[in-house]
Amino acid sequence: MTTSMIRLSVSVCVAASLLFEASAQADDEKWISLFDGKTMDGWEKVGNEKSEWKVVDGSLSGSGPASMLVSTKGPYKNFKYRAEVKISDGGNSGLYFRTTAKPGFSDGYEAQIDSTHRDPIRTGSLYGFCHVYKQLVKPDTWFKYEIEVRDDVWRGRKMTRIKITVDDNELYEYMDFAQTFPAGHFAFQHHDPGSIVHIRKSEVLPLAD
Repeated sequence: MTTSMIRLSVSVCVAASLLFEASAQADDEKWISLFDGKTMDGWEKVGNEKSEWKVVDGSLSGSGPASMLVSTKGPYKNFKYRAEVKISDGGNSGLYFRTTAKPGFSDGYEAQIDSTHRDPIRTGSLYGFCHVYKQLVKPDTWFKYEIEVRDDVWRGRKMTRIKITVDDNELYEYMDFAQTFPAGHFAFQHHDPGSIVHIRKSEVLPLAD
C-alpha cells in the first residue's frame, strides 16, 4: 500500500470515528434524565405517609409501608426508557409506565422488580400480561431495565408494542391489542415493609407518535 493510500485510509477511519462519536453524543442529548442523582426534585410520593423515599449514595431509595414514587415529568406516550435498579433479598417493587399522576398499584403498566419475594413473578415480567418465573437478577445486585413502548398497527389492528430488556438481554415484545393504558407518567412502587429498592438512573427518550 502506498503512503498516500495509507493516509487516505487513516483519514477515512478517523472521519468515521468522529461521525460515530457525534451520532452517539447526539443520541445521548435526546435522553431526558428524570433523576439528578442528588435530590428528590421531580418526584412525588403517593400512598402511605409512613413510607420513606430518600436519596442514599446517589440513588433513590424506597422502604417502609406500601407507596409509589411518581415522576412529575410527562406524560409520555411513545418512548424508550432505561433505569438502573437494585432490590433487596425478599423485596418486591415495580417500574410503572403510562401511569397516572396519583397512581394506585393497578394504574399503568408495571415491569416487575422481584428476585426472591414470595410472589413468584420475577424481574422481567410485564405484570398481569406476560410473566417470567426464572430469576434473571440476584437480589442486592444492580441491573439495567430497558423498556420500549410504541402505539402501532399490526395486520390492520391497533395495539401497543412493549419491549422488555434486562441487562442487554431482550426478553420479549408484548403486543397489547386492548391498548390498556394511554400516555402517562413513570413511577416506582414500594410493595411492602421489609423491601428496599434503589434506583440510580431514570432516563427517557421520547419517540414520535
